[in-house]
Amino acid sequence: MKCVVVGGAGFIGSNLVDRLIKDGHKVLVLDNLSTGKKENINEKADFVEFDISKNWDELGITIEKIDVVFHLAAKARVQPSIENPIEFNDVNVVGMLNLLQFCVDNNVKRFIYSSSSSVYGEVKELPTKEDTELNPMSPYALQKLIGEQYCKLYSELYNIETVSLRYFNVYGERQLLEGAYCLVMGKFIQQRLNDESMTIRGDGKQRRDFTYVGDVVDANIKAMDYPLELNGDVFNIGNGDNRSVNDIANLIGGDTLQVEPVIEPKETLADNTKAKKSLKWKPKTKIETWVKKYKKELGL
Repeated sequence: MKCVVVGGAGFIGSNLVDRLIKDGHKVLVLDNLSTGKKENINEKADFVEFDISKNWDELGITIEKIDVVFHLAAKARVQPSIENPIEFNDVNVVGMLNLLQFCVDNNVKRFIYSSSSSVYGEVKELPTKEDTELNPMSPYALQKLIGEQYCKLYSELYNIETVSLRYFNVYGERQLLEGAYCLVMGKFIQQRLNDESMTIRGDGKQRRDFTYVGDVVDANIKAMDYPLELNGDVFNIGNGDNRSVNDIANLIGGDTLQVEPVIEPKETLADNTKAKKSLKWKPKTKIETWVKKYKKELGL
């Protein structure tokens, strides 16, 4: 199949591109390289540097018939979105809408959207099902929810198949180790490599459902190959168990330093029953196994 991976130079996107190439698909990567890296891009993939929040007339290439678009480009993270809500909106909402319209204009059959567990906010129900009440706690979370709603609306109005995959705290190869968009695992690793104390927000008892990037890639492949019509369907893509931030620090090992807390949910935990049943997907990697291997590779 002909696949377009938007954000294919990034952490999750580049891992997905590798899998698609390995499976024999033709891949075009679109990425503005704001956080993605050229060296992440598989040499067998075509690549165009492009910002989805801009005018698509500026793309400058003619694209042959596309079977599926994977949308993984976003300005991520809760705290930076609180500090720069308009900038985040331009990419996460305007860019998303631009991309959906591009798919309609080019008769793309299926659109697979990378959403986030942040749309749930602080929940009462754990593990959390897809139909639980949504309570975004940041501009980023709200923007991800708007993206889901646009997917469903476009399926209803324009007959394009869409699906939203709600990721829970993804970790793994090529995760960012620095910068504003670095997640807790990458931040801890970088601090250890620099012989610094790992900084823990608040008491460190906040718990997250950490999900391996290879399992997230597999969920995208399952969504691409799903044999039934998709009309704005939503699936939790989470490991189905969780660990505290303190647990992650203990797994990595080293000194810690407590710093001021930020606005965030106390706990996330995915009910992944729907994805298991419908997509025939299930997570395979335990975080303890991967961290042990990763530390060895880094010499920690």
